[in-house]
Amino acid sequence: MADERLWMSMDVPDFVREAEEAMARGETLGGSYTEVTIKFGKGLVGDPFTSKNGKELVEVSIPNPDKTDTRPWETFVISPKMIHENKFGKGVWMKLPEDGTTRLSRSVKNGIDDAGQPIWGRETREVTNAELKALMEFYKDRSRGSVLSDLSDRKEETAAAKPSGKAFRHQDATR
Repeated sequence: MADERLWMSMDVPDFVREAEEAMARGETLGGSYTEVTIKFGKGLVGDPFTSKNGKELVEVSIPNPDKTDTRPWETFVISPKMIHENKFGKGVWMKLPEDGTTRLSRSVKNGIDDAGQPIWGRETREVTNAELKALMEFYKDRSRGSVLSDLSDRKEETAAAKPSGKAFRHQDATR
């Protein structure tokens, strides 16, 4: 039994043994770090899938901030255990270390093959988690008018575009 414990302790890395000894003495592990909380809608989270190395992951989409941008949305993958539903059930949130980075990717059209089919590739980039928060929550920064003001503007546009009903009446009422 003693030989087995010695053999097992040799397989454990030094930092793990040190952490276990510190916990046994009642010390707390140092290294407090700040986190970024990112809130977004459920519709941006895809279905869970299993990666090639057996980890369960989920793909999260990032909408394009510019409505005229017709490129595919950027995405990143994360463990579904890190995504939590908010208390109202309409949105989700996740926490990431503030000093960490996340790799974003997007499908890009590289050209057209001989058969006329598009050739797709992947474009990737690294962003800090603080930048990721800004990308995911861009809708909060937009200066949006109220729904009522948008409705009144649309009514005015529609009224200006609509021809008056008198122009379409039949002038031939004597028949």
